[in-house]
Amino acid sequence: MNRHELRDLILKKQSFLCIGLDTCLNTIPSFLKDIADDPVFEFNRRIIDATIDLTAAYKPNLAFYESHGSKGWESLEKTMHYLADHPKGPVFTIADAKRGDIGNTSAQYARAFFEHMPFDALTVNPYLGRDSVEPFLSYPGKWAIILALTSNPGAMDFQVLQPQLPLLLEKFGIKTCYWKKLFELVMEECQQWGTPENMMFVAGATHLDFLSSIREIVPDHFLLIPGVGAQGGKLEEIARMAMNKDVGIIVNSSRNIIYASSGRDFDTAARMAAKALHQQMAHILKTKD
Repeated sequence: MNRHELRDLILKKQSFLCIGLDTCLNTIPSFLKDIADDPVFEFNRRIIDATIDLTAAYKPNLAFYESHGSKGWESLEKTMHYLADHPKGPVFTIADAKRGDIGNTSAQYARAFFEHMPFDALTVNPYLGRDSVEPFLSYPGKWAIILALTSNPGAMDFQVLQPQLPLLLEKFGIKTCYWKKLFELVMEECQQWGTPENMMFVAGATHLDFLSSIREIVPDHFLLIPGVGAQGGKLEEIARMAMNKDVGIIVNSSRNIIYASSGRDFDTAARMAAKALHQQMAHILKTKD
């Protein structure tokens, strides 16, 4: 799905919502384990059927599938093909895999998710450098989503650090400079490798203080913004600071939607939770216009 198609999809659905399919076998309603040979897929299928008209994207987190070995991979494949063939599609699909390795290894990851599986996008760790990211950028209509500023508390350990260059420059009498944070340097450099047509950036909703500066660094790129809901991100503030002329944001919510209920009504509850966000997003988009 290219940028134009993604923007049109968001505007058609009046939703920039992404639902994270972080499907944990120990957390899904227990009755599914009694009625389905593949309870993970059955859970995903019902969530998808209940929410697909309200969301622009789905984002399976690969750890929840890979932890079950070949059976988990089978559940993921079935989920992806179900999405690809859904009569209420298309939707944008993101593999939350956080891959990134030396070039020839990244090329195999790209084949796995863009050829073997029908994903539109993949989250990518850029810290091995340009050759680790480029293989994901070579597929037309596919996207690399670069980890820039993530939503977890540990993001503060490294991503907001400022390199120690100021200590060196002070020796030469240079004192009035803006010292960039590590995630800002990463975003500036990664822009040189791809374009707004094939590269997005992760910008966590839990770091609202940084969203305005992120948008200044990447004015045209889409941002994948996790952390709304269980992690505390505020939708109205996010939209105000991060939207651009093409909408430019995909906001993810996982647990607050898919685990809105642990009972037999879990899919109905998921729809209600998704609907609440969809209504907010529709209002924001109409106000923006």
